[in-house]
Amino acid sequence: MILGGRGSGKTRAGAEWVRALALGERWALPQAISHGGSSATVPASDEPLQIALVAQTYHDAREVMVEGVSGILAVHAEHERPQWLPSRRRLQWPDGTTARLYSAEDAEALRGPQFHAAWCDELGKWGEAEAAFANLQFALRLGRAPCQLITTTPRPTKLLQSLLARKDLHLSHANTMANAAHLAPNFLGQMLERYGGSRLGRQELEGELLTDREDALFLRSWIEQHRCKSPPPLVRVVVAIDPPATSGPRADACGIIAAGQGADGQLYVLADHSAARLRPAAWAARALQLLAQVNGDALIAEANQGGEMVQAVIHQLDPAQPVTLAYASKSKQRRAEPIALLYEQGRVHHTQPMPELEDELCGFGADGTSNGHSPDRMDALVWALSELAFRKLSRPRARSL
Repeated sequence: MILGGRGSGKTRAGAEWVRALALGERWALPQAISHGGSSATVPASDEPLQIALVAQTYHDAREVMVEGVSGILAVHAEHERPQWLPSRRRLQWPDGTTARLYSAEDAEALRGPQFHAAWCDELGKWGEAEAAFANLQFALRLGRAPCQLITTTPRPTKLLQSLLARKDLHLSHANTMANAAHLAPNFLGQMLERYGGSRLGRQELEGELLTDREDALFLRSWIEQHRCKSPPPLVRVVVAIDPPATSGPRADACGIIAAGQGADGQLYVLADHSAARLRPAAWAARALQLLAQVNGDALIAEANQGGEMVQAVIHQLDPAQPVTLAYASKSKQRRAEPIALLYEQGRVHHTQPMPELEDELCGFGADGTSNGHSPDRMDALVWALSELAFRKLSRPRARSL
């Protein structure tokens, strides 16, 4: 499987793989698929390869996989190019090797035929993915070890996630930037400016598969739906610190999050300056720098987990800077639940992409970890938003960043 961003070259890779299969190039044809001994060569002419080309629709298969600028016809030299029979939806090489086109929308068409190999393109957008892919697996029954290539932009579909868990899957990633030399000069700049760091950008440009845990407290859709580019005038801004218990190579990250409350009553996450493997003086300086950057009102730290230490370290650098201590009387899960509700209600807005923080939020589940790791960024976020949402001030002041 090749998980790739838009324009990363995954279609070209698929077309080159089919060409190499048809022409008997060693790198494409596993030894086990060959009928004739130990060498990885194409079977004799009386045993030509049968290849399935499966896309979301027949139109996609024809326009992208076969006739596209990176398609199968384009990657063949003129003297080796197969005969294209569009009315029969098939390609025919001189030795009898045949590639036939199929649509995931017509899963029943994959009943009956049989293949040595298959190329599945954009599996993540197949509408009838489960049925089409299952029928294809039953049809991959020729040779000693039929094989298939999947090229797709990642989407968190049930089928794609189940395939990624297979032990016999060989996975490759390709992002859009890797193919920059073959893309329009201004394309990457515009795409990165508009979508860089967002969920859509990470999926469509970076080729990342972004999923939510089944027991996730926060959902990515809540963040994406209410993201904004800049906050309105803010009545209060805080920086929250979740310090690591120790320092050194294996220490947890120090969560450092800035957030503000708008005059509209909404909450705005302004920045994530969290970092790992910092000594106390380094993360304290980082927090003070962020506080000045966002024109913040207060530093917040959990009293139960090193709060007095945070005060002491901050005061070594800035004796005049007060630190507000927050007291934890509940578990991480219970503390985070009211904040998750604010996200679900659309009352929290991220003002810039913060991939590490967002991954941590959406990876946090009932076991109190974020995919097995300490949720340091999330803890700092929870303290910051709790201070803004649930502590009332008598005289808030308007400001803008």
